[in-house]
Amino acid sequence: MKNIGILLSGRGSNFEAIANNIAAGKIPGARIAMVISNKPDAGGLATAKRLGLPALTILSKGVPREEHDRAVVAALKLHQVDLICLAGYMRLLSPWFVQQFPRSILNIHPSLLPAFPGLEAQEQAFAYGVKVAGCTVHFVDEELDHGAIIVQKAVPVLDGDDEHTLAARILEQEHLAYSEAIRIVLDGKHEVVGRRLVKTVTAK
Repeated sequence: MKNIGILLSGRGSNFEAIANNIAAGKIPGARIAMVISNKPDAGGLATAKRLGLPALTILSKGVPREEHDRAVVAALKLHQVDLICLAGYMRLLSPWFVQQFPRSILNIHPSLLPAFPGLEAQEQAFAYGVKVAGCTVHFVDEELDHGAIIVQKAVPVLDGDDEHTLAARILEQEHLAYSEAIRIVLDGKHEVVGRRLVKTVTAK
């Protein structure tokens, strides 16, 4: 059984989708061992408590980044977390944090990276006039929205869209993509070659 740790700062809809998929047997061999938020009023904490999952607030406001990161890492290691999923976690992880869990931290971003990294990706895509938007699940490295890509889902931009309708349709795909990426990573039948995630075939 692999232990998943969730980091979130808001309502955590991706976290809830992951939890529901685990409960439905769609991510075999996984359990959510800990949910951590840097904000005490995050909706995701209430969701975790409703689902009977361990939840913890580790405040970040006014705390030096390294000190906060060390507290979060200590909690994750205490609960023997194997894989960390960022689900709307509005903090950049320090290089030290990333080094504690090599290729074991996932993030989801609401664009087809490398297009539109950072905040307000859907608004950026809509304003730029792209015809296809989407979402990306990737490994986290020391750079923003940069690590090797695991799963991408494309979402067409419709003539009647605004940034809100586009964001809602992208979010539907995020809920599918994140669980798909978790299954790929936990299955372990892949390697990262350069920036590319390549499935490996075991010899019979």
